[in-house]
Amino acid sequence: MRILSEEFIKAFEGKLINIHPSLTPAFKGLHAQRQAVEYGVKFSGCTVHFVTTDLDAGPVIVQAVVPLTPDDDEKTLSEKIRRYEHRIYPQAIKWISEGRVGQKGRIVVVEGAKYGSLPVNPALEDF
Repeated sequence: MRILSEEFIKAFEGKLINIHPSLTPAFKGLHAQRQAVEYGVKFSGCTVHFVTTDLDAGPVIVQAVVPLTPDDDEKTLSEKIRRYEHRIYPQAIKWISEGRVGQKGRIVVVEGAKYGSLPVNPALEDF
């Protein structure tokens, strides 16, 4: 895990991707899982994003959400997130290799992806 030079990043702008163990822009840098646990969030996850000169702040390609339980610590959260990292990183690479990933500024769109909200649970409508 290294921070690339600004010159290197600019030479390959739009061609470098990274996976980070948080739902960026939250909890950048090292020990993101520890940061999430200490902050007390109810959800964390992982993000595949384009690399920019701003650390862990590039346009988001895909994210996976992981719920935290009161018993979670840095280790257990890391294990939960890793399972999703192993799914979404190859998926992002596949989409890119197929030419399906487009970008306008910070907005990344994957051609053919299904976007939308999750179904609402009627029991929770009052919340």
